[in-house]
Amino acid sequence: MFYLILTFSLLGSIGALLASALFLLFPVAVRQRLVPNLISYATGTLLGAAFLGMIPIGLQKAAPFHFSVALLAGILLFFLLEKLLLWRHCHNNQQAQGSAVAILILVGDAFHNLVDGFVITSAFLISIPLGISVSLAVIAHEIPQEVGDFGILLEQGYQRRKALLLNGLSSITTVPGAILAYLWLDQVSAMVPYILALSAASFIYIALSDLVPVLSKSVGKSATVRQFVLILAGVATIALFHHGQ
Repeated sequence: MFYLILTFSLLGSIGALLASALFLLFPVAVRQRLVPNLISYATGTLLGAAFLGMIPIGLQKAAPFHFSVALLAGILLFFLLEKLLLWRHCHNNQQAQGSAVAILILVGDAFHNLVDGFVITSAFLISIPLGISVSLAVIAHEIPQEVGDFGILLEQGYQRRKALLLNGLSSITTVPGAILAYLWLDQVSAMVPYILALSAASFIYIALSDLVPVLSKSVGKSATVRQFVLILAGVATIALFHHGQ
């Protein structure tokens, strides 16, 4: 189980980073067309992992009221964290050089990936299908995020090699997060349902607060149909791993 967790943690961090780096090799016009499709698919995987995996299993292993409170608290917590991040982002833009923005993004990404490690481990400790589906959701939403972070670093004047190195350092925190979670959650199994609640809250918040607004900017009929189909494809991918579980 430990090596399985380690493998998918690496895929969720370095794998997503390498995929985003390869993605940047495409011409700009191609990237502009593909990114919305990636975001649509990532939205489906995040919502699918939360509603088809984490929440049903968490409700089976904890009192429904307590689990619901943890889920609601998680959503409110991520709202506050994002507000603080946005406030600091604006503050740094006004009073510091552009490099401060890049540092803030890297630090925030490192913390986010550390949490992803906890999420992956807690899911695998419940079941292998849940662990795989959660890992896929992490990878799916990390690729467009890493593309965005990489682009910001380039805009701030970083060379491609240095930007890739810094992004790699912030991404690899998924691995120590997963290892620490394995050592801790294995001893305190009663906390796993509530870790799942916070994880589900994170996935729901990222999907609805960060990804869906980006998709809403495209209002054409063809774009809407394509986005909806890709969201369903993301949900279906997660559902396949829970079929017959």
